[in-house]
Amino acid sequence: MILVPDFVGRQALDTWLSGTRARSPGVIRGARAARYPDAMTSQKTPQTMKPATAAKKLGVYLEATPAEFQEGVVSRDELNALQAEPPEWLRELRRNGPHPRPVIAAKLGISISGLARGGITDALTTEQIDAVKTEDPDWLKRERETQAEVRKEEARLKAARTES
Repeated sequence: MILVPDFVGRQALDTWLSGTRARSPGVIRGARAARYPDAMTSQKTPQTMKPATAAKKLGVYLEATPAEFQEGVVSRDELNALQAEPPEWLRELRRNGPHPRPVIAAKLGISISGLARGGITDALTTEQIDAVKTEDPDWLKRERETQAEVRKEEARLKAARTES
């Protein structure tokens, strides 16, 4: 005699006993049907992202973007259009800033952590970045040396991986 809990339905029991799945191909039933009610439709909703994500992908400082950019959501198509044909405000931000930390670090040739160690925590304009480069403080020299060592070690490890 097989003891079956009361909550198991007749079809589930028959399926379990026969060892086969009694399903038609392509049909979603049960809990999955509740989670995916339109699983068989081919329409896709446009992928959207928060303004902060879009600004990061565009390489600009969010707080310097226009209010309409900061307040709405950005679709993948809109992002692609901004990248392909940037409007004047985006070209101006990329040219003169203020720039986000990853862009500042790249322009100075150091890591983002190196920026923090050097005391730079805010966004800088291109003019301010050029002033730091011209001044060439000791911390910047140290961070560039550190970055060069890191790149050298990464190249060594990559070469070791390709040999083995």
